[in-house]
Parts: sequence; structure tokens; C-alpha cells
Amino acid sequence: MNRRSLLHTLGLVASSISLPSMGMAKSSSPKNSKPYRIAHITDVHMMPLIGAAKGLEKCLSHIQNLPSKPDLIINSGDAIMDAHRGGRGVAEKQWRLWNDVLTHSLSTPIIQSIGNHDIWCKNENPQSIVDGKKWALDELKEEKCYTSKDLGHWHLISLDSISPNQDGQWYTGKIDEEQMEWLKNELAHIPPLKPVMIVSHIPILSACIFFDGKRFEKNQWNVPGKWMHEDASELKDLFLKYPNVKLAISGHIHLLDRVEYNGVSYCCNGAVSGAWWSGDYQQTKPGYAIIDLYPDGSFTNTYTTYKS
Repeated sequence: MNRRSLLHTLGLVASSISLPSMGMAKSSSPKNSKPYRIAHITDVHMMPLIGAAKGLEKCLSHIQNLPSKPDLIINSGDAIMDAHRGGRGVAEKQWRLWNDVLTHSLSTPIIQSIGNHDIWCKNENPQSIVDGKKWALDELKEEKCYTSKDLGHWHLISLDSISPNQDGQWYTGKIDEEQMEWLKNELAHIPPLKPVMIVSHIPILSACIFFDGKRFEKNQWNVPGKWMHEDASELKDLFLKYPNVKLAISGHIHLLDRVEYNGVSYCCNGAVSGAWWSGDYQQTKPGYAIIDLYPDGSFTNTYTTYKS
């Protein structure tokens, strides 16, 4: 079965989903209104010896030399590579490279989130993951794993997608009970007419996960919790109570898609590293997204490559 036939079978060619493209937008932008501009970078996977540092430098230069410079950069996780698998010294070297690049190449404010690759955990147990997150936060210069920030006409909520998994695998995609209560409280206190953008490392809802690896076997689709939020249904129900939740962005999969569901646009925005610094990953080039948030609640989410 070819890709088009498969998409038709899944019902994903309906107008509710825009397939991966270099530019994706929702609604017409109001004329003569200046948007709040965000550059969304994700999945840099800083590694020595393969040019990752120079690649990130090139990406940041591309972003910061746009005709209209972003007001903010969001890094949604996986700044470094496989911290949980290597020794502490390997992770330390990668974090030094990451911070060296940001020190010398970044002049734009940045908000950073934790991805699974950022967490060094010796025993892959819950307490070790907590300690690893603390180290990652220190390197990212962030105080908390999940945050809320007023952007003027919009509001930003950044979630922590990485939770210990009870089945013996070291993480899964979900938010814990404490964070869920925090999120409910935050949404309840945001003015109902102020649009909200959600950031997560792991997608809350995604289409491209069906094509990341061999996901169909024995007449059944298999989507691991590591690929998409296990609590997607609970989050969907929560967002239904707050129609001002308009946009949710993520990374993690290294692929590009957009899913429209119940008035929320879910955009998985590729990866700066592409195929882990080995070129394109499937049909998605190494890149980042430019997100323009307009005062009337509309937005555009445009993916572009920084490669020549």
C-alpha cells in the first residue's frame, strides 16, 4: 500500500490535517498588525566530532538574520544526545558545547524545555530522573521543568513531557499529577479571550508518528507512549474546556506535520539536527519553525530549513 492510499485509509487526508510542507498556516493574518514572532528550535542533539556545534551556529545565525527578527526562541528539548546512555563526562562535554554556542551565537531571548535525551540518570529510576532533570535545568538556565509566560496578546505554557514509566522503560510521554493540577489552574486563570500556545517535547497529538519506524504489524497500528503523550485524551478533554487553547507545538519525532482537532492546531516541527546530523530525516529537512502570533488569535506556523 503506498503512502497516499494509506493516508486515505486512515482518514488523514481530510481537511482537518495539513500534511508536512515547508510552510503551514492557519487563517488569514490581519493586515497592519505586528505579530509576536517566535522561532521554534527542537532536537538539536549536540554531539562532538560531527559538526553539530557548527550546525547550531548556522541555524541561530539564519534565525537572527531574518528580515523580521524573532522576539523569542523556544527550544523544546533534546539539546544534547543520549545523556542517559553515556557516562557523565560525555554529557558534560555535550553541555559545554551547547552553552559555548549559545554564549557566542545567541542574542535573542530563549525559553528552554527538557527532552528525554537531556536527562542523565545513572539507574534510570524515578529519583535518578528527577536528579537528571535538575542538572539539565541548570545547564539550560531554567528554574522549572514547566512554565507559564504572558506574551502580551497571547499566553505561553511550556510542559514537561518526560515522566518515569512504570513498565520498566525509563520514560514515557505524559505529565504527572502535580503538573496536571498546575496546568488546570493555569488555564483557569488565563483570561478566556487570550489565546494560548502549548509547548511540549513529545507531541500531544501527531500524524507523523505512524511513519516513524515500523508502526503497523499483525493488522494493528502500534504507537508507543514514548512517541506521543499517553495522556493525550485527558489533555484533549481539558483543552475542550478552554477554547482559547489554539496551538500546541512539539518536536521529538524529527518529522513535520500538522493536525487540526477540536479547534487546536498540533504542529510537530521537525528537528534542527534532521536525521541526527546525517541529512534529511525521511522527507523532513533539518530546520526550525517561525511562528507568528497575531493579536486577534490567528497565527502562522512556517517551517524552513537553514541549509543552503
